Amino acid sequence: MTAVQLPPVAPEVTATLVEDLSPRLRKRLDAAVTKLGARPTRRDGGTVTIAVDDETELRLHAPDGVVATADAITCGCLLAPACVHRAAAACAAPMADPVPETAGRPTRATPEPASATAPAPTADSAPATDPTPTPEPTPTSESASSPEVASPAQRAAADALWSAGAAVLEAGADGAGAVTQAALLRAAHTARLRQLPRAAGAALAVVTLLRAARAGDPSYRTAELVTALAELLGTANRVGTASGAELAAVRGRARRPYSPGGALRLYGLFTEPVVTDSGHGGVRTWVAGSDGRLCTVGDVAPGGVGRALGVADRAVRLGDSALTHRELGRAGLAVSGATVSPDGRLGAGQGVKAVTARGAAWTEAPLAALWETPPSEQAARALRSTSRYGDPDGGGSDLLFLNVELLGAVRESGGTCLLALCEGGIPVRLTVADDDPALAHRDNLMLLATAPGTRLRIIGRLVPAPHPRLTLLACSHPTGEGTIDLGLDRLRRADLPDPAAPVHLAPPQPGESGAHSPLFLLERRVEQTVPAGRAALGMLGDVTAETRRISRAGLHTAAGLLTALCASAAQRDRDPFGRLLPADTDGFAMYWLTAARYTAIVAESLCAASWEDPRPAGISPPIPRAVRTARRGSWCPVPGPPGR
Repeated sequence: MTAVQLPPVAPEVTATLVEDLSPRLRKRLDAAVTKLGARPTRRDGGTVTIAVDDETELRLHAPDGVVATADAITCGCLLAPACVHRAAAACAAPMADPVPETAGRPTRATPEPASATAPAPTADSAPATDPTPTPEPTPTSESASSPEVASPAQRAAADALWSAGAAVLEAGADGAGAVTQAALLRAAHTARLRQLPRAAGAALAVVTLLRAARAGDPSYRTAELVTALAELLGTANRVGTASGAELAAVRGRARRPYSPGGALRLYGLFTEPVVTDSGHGGVRTWVAGSDGRLCTVGDVAPGGVGRALGVADRAVRLGDSALTHRELGRAGLAVSGATVSPDGRLGAGQGVKAVTARGAAWTEAPLAALWETPPSEQAARALRSTSRYGDPDGGGSDLLFLNVELLGAVRESGGTCLLALCEGGIPVRLTVADDDPALAHRDNLMLLATAPGTRLRIIGRLVPAPHPRLTLLACSHPTGEGTIDLGLDRLRRADLPDPAAPVHLAPPQPGESGAHSPLFLLERRVEQTVPAGRAALGMLGDVTAETRRISRAGLHTAAGLLTALCASAAQRDRDPFGRLLPADTDGFAMYWLTAARYTAIVAESLCAASWEDPRPAGISPPIPRAVRTARRGSWCPVPGPPGR
């Protein structure tokens, strides 16, 4: 790629430059993006210069760090400003985060369009001049009693998003080049102007993942693009039919609201490092209130894993507290004038005051109550929080608090994980939260695998899967003294009951090698459509064998969806002269969306069912031989020192 990172470009700038190209130049845009990415660049202050050839230079002016207007990209070629180079540079640069408006900061983690204006394009007209956004009409007294519905402008913006999303699904990631992405960016910008930030954020997430897929980014996952595309289509489809509270959830929020929390007494739980694919790094410290509600204090900024390790020992940005994040994870805070967002983030405004207070052990009130909730109820709560298509402002936590007994390591296709037996006889697979060697996750998990029979109190994040699975974040110390932040603190062999013990392989569990649910037959067709487009699914031919297998498992709806999806992909009508008519992209997109939502809901139901207590009433769980020989003392939810 380039020697110098290109400055971020506002989404509407990219859309405008692509729309201004002639049809002939649009066909050459993807090749120009690839060629431009290999050219040398240099930075001079807020300007980045790309050498298009030996005599022509392309400049991106970003005095504030972001290219905010189309005029800020200039080219020295003879065809400028109508050349393909300006649009190619905008497409090759990363998307800029949205410019904060007076209402506040955006709510979603995915970037939203900036606040410049743009209309929704139609199929029969060229892009028009950006209109000034008009405020939504205030409901009159006659309509005050009826539920609020979407305005005509919002419905038009949602229709444009649906059409752009359906075009991506039709072409697939391999065929969704810069022109298709620009149409999606324009629709996203229009949606944001029409007060539809949730749909706009989903559209920008799709564009980001499309660029990662086409660039061969190793962090790209097809499942993430499936989720983003289904979120985009589903949200756009619901705008026209939703009303009242449902419409508010479909619209989303343009900012994260912080409500007054008053005086809070907080108890530290643990601190976890945060490292993102975008190069950001930091930490998040989890605390619990006297009522058991979970809150977080975070510090994440550009810097990667190095910053994550350094920030852990910096003071918490909350009031006048001198505690570091590591210390807060084991201490307490008394906060006055607190502000809390729906997802539990604590605000750090000027009116917030905090002083250090005594913390509580995990075995003391009020923290001990977190481990008293049955695992099935905790898993159900976490699934509601992590649902792929749930309300982004629904709140809740995806953490689980469990008492477990370690069984040993289990080899999987993706690596090695740690198997533990949870209260209720539920075998749980514990995996690392981050494989970065600079973090302690992997080393700590391998050390714990050498101590079968050790009883621990753990905190993990739910991983939706057909079997109980968590990413391990924190645990009680094997000696029973204190706690371990598994991403930051490093266990030593001397901390284990048998320091010289090798990694122990857990015995096979009942049903571990059983057949998977045939739901994957529908899931793989849903995922297959995203990279290759509708045409790849239409060439499958007869899928009767797959539908029969699904039906035999009792999933008759899934079998019907698979049949309808493949039939819609292969359907191409002809006119009276035998010529192929345009494909029904809207019909195929609706079938695909239904199948994607269905598989997600069934997968979440299977995950919830896997956490149910498998024992009949009054029956104790079977204890593997390896655990019987290594067990030290009787089962106790409170970790104790190992016996002899």
